[in-house]
Amino acid sequence: SQEGAMMDNRFATALVIACVLSLISTIYMAASIGTDFWYEYHTLSPAENVSEAGRSIWEEFVSKDADEKTYTDALFRCNGTVGLWRRCITVPKNSHWYSPPETDMTTNCISFSLSDQFVEKYIEPGNHNSGTDLNRTYLWRLQFLLPFVSIGLMCFGALIGLCACACRSLYPAIATGVLHFLAGLCTLGLVGCYVAGIELLHRKLPLPEDVRGEFGWSFCLACVSAPLQFMAAALFIWAARTNRKEFTLLKAYRVA
Repeated sequence: SQEGAMMDNRFATALVIACVLSLISTIYMAASIGTDFWYEYHTLSPAENVSEAGRSIWEEFVSKDADEKTYTDALFRCNGTVGLWRRCITVPKNSHWYSPPETDMTTNCISFSLSDQFVEKYIEPGNHNSGTDLNRTYLWRLQFLLPFVSIGLMCFGALIGLCACACRSLYPAIATGVLHFLAGLCTLGLVGCYVAGIELLHRKLPLPEDVRGEFGWSFCLACVSAPLQFMAAALFIWAARTNRKEFTLLKAYRVA
């Protein structure tokens, strides 16, 4: 039994690396969820645009009645950034009509409410009479839910791993690996849903000629998190299965 409790150095190394990868991926996922740079719009002349429209753009942007078309147009015109929880635009601190274009800029954000996360998307954004766009509606809801499922699975896997350490057993590491694999699938699904949702939105609301859109660093963190979760899962499962196999062979040899 003493030999069965002992682990080869390579198993310990694999588990340590898996734990480090799991920790890094969790940090990356938490950072990506909490930041607002999943998608960025770069406008050539945001200051002039806002000066012409006065404060109306900002007032419409923060209004509770702002629909998808309203706030998306503001994102186009004002160097907007979008996260899973917030949307932001960059406006002059002093947006009077006589303000020069060099006015200091400030970034203002407004959060998506919980009801915003589950609101229906319309076939024609902003037109409530155009019918529900089921594809975009469910893609939006999934991109909100999947990151929390992913982090939840990794945290549950970590608890199982702690129990495994307390019991000095590698068998629960298989469950930890499976949970990390499922977390990786959720993260991969999140990335896919977000990309599809953005592409479908831009088909409905094409980018103006002087606006460039690109995925931001928050999105990149989620993209990096998925392979880290898969690698951690592979190491957990490999260590547990290989150790079990060697223990079984050792036991059979001693019985013989």
